[in-house]
Amino acid sequence: MWRDESVTWQVAHRPLGALGELLGQVDAVHGLYYLLMHGVFLVWDGGLWALRLPSVAATALAAAGVAAIGHRLAGDRGRGADRAALFCGLAYAVLPPVQTYAQEGRSYALVAAAVVWATYLMLRERWTAYAVVLLLGCWLHEFAVLALLAHAVTAWRSRGWRLAAGAVVALLLPLALVSARQAEQQLGWLGRPSWQDWAAYGVLAGAVLLLARGARSRDLVRVAVPLALLPPGLLMTLSLVHPWYVDRYVLYALAGLALLAGVRLAAARGSWPWPWLLVAALLVPFGCWSVWLRTPESRKDDVLAVAAAVRERARPGDAVLFLPSRRREWLLSSPDVYGGLRDVALARSPQDSHSLQGTELPSQQIREALIASPRVIALLDPAGQPLDPYPREAVKRQTLAAWFDLCSVTGVRGARVALYARPGGCPA
Repeated sequence: MWRDESVTWQVAHRPLGALGELLGQVDAVHGLYYLLMHGVFLVWDGGLWALRLPSVAATALAAAGVAAIGHRLAGDRGRGADRAALFCGLAYAVLPPVQTYAQEGRSYALVAAAVVWATYLMLRERWTAYAVVLLLGCWLHEFAVLALLAHAVTAWRSRGWRLAAGAVVALLLPLALVSARQAEQQLGWLGRPSWQDWAAYGVLAGAVLLLARGARSRDLVRVAVPLALLPPGLLMTLSLVHPWYVDRYVLYALAGLALLAGVRLAAARGSWPWPWLLVAALLVPFGCWSVWLRTPESRKDDVLAVAAAVRERARPGDAVLFLPSRRREWLLSSPDVYGGLRDVALARSPQDSHSLQGTELPSQQIREALIASPRVIALLDPAGQPLDPYPREAVKRQTLAAWFDLCSVTGVRGARVALYARPGGCPA
């Protein structure tokens, strides 16, 4: 479990009233997902299994939806359409970003499933169902609304689509207004798209346009190309002004790539045409990537490993200190460990302060509480990470350096667990 999943776990375990109070302050964009996970944990509090199972199921549902769209757009009938559907669904399922978020306790796989099935309903002209399903995706994460722009390329002439799209925008507006007030706090950590982001988009665009070239079905091109290129392209362009781009926010765009790849593979018959050569060439790197994605090293950190390291080193009543304070998330999903320690910098708990990581004492009170503690378990970012310049964080570092001996430092995935003691108090 990494820290974003830890947020899901600890927020979804709050009472409904406390959950509502939190969403009024932060993370409203994930509110429906937290509510869904609250219900999952009420039915079955199965730890990581329960945390991730909705994403697994949603990815399977999305792959089925891609297959259904491929069947409809293949430009073939009978076994040819069945073959296209199979390859489209498989192509979506094996894409490494899809596999990443299939095994993560966040909303992105569910959003992708909603957008994919809304696309299918658009092709069937089931406008009421289309509006309901797409609105569900938008309330799970509001950047799903960018799928409307992709759908407009296909369906803008339809009065039914225009009415459905207007209903989605209107009913999404309350969430948009609330989350706009939280945008600086919610997305302030983001920078503008990097050159790697633009390079990845260039690779995606090149692959999409190459696959679209010569496709027999014009409808396939009109659906798949805008879905693959418009949402990420528009979000990246917008992020030049307001940095809002993260690739997982538009995960559903990969359905467009899978549709083109699946249909072209289904049409590639005969003796080793180029699509099959490309598939063969990608098998090894995709296989290695798929295996790596299932290791802790694929995540930025490992909150359960941090908790285990603290459990091994802490004594009952030890002080715990988080540098920086947002790393409190490392222990919030392990209440058995966190509850046995004294969080000396904490003023109000996350639930009492209607926040994700709680609020901390003024600098002077943190200093006094630390000096009064014989031993301190400090949870720090990996070496080489920039240090927060805020006064509270500076006081924590200065007090530890001036009043304590560093007994040990243990590195775990994405974190360090350090034991400090007053002079002469380190374990032998």
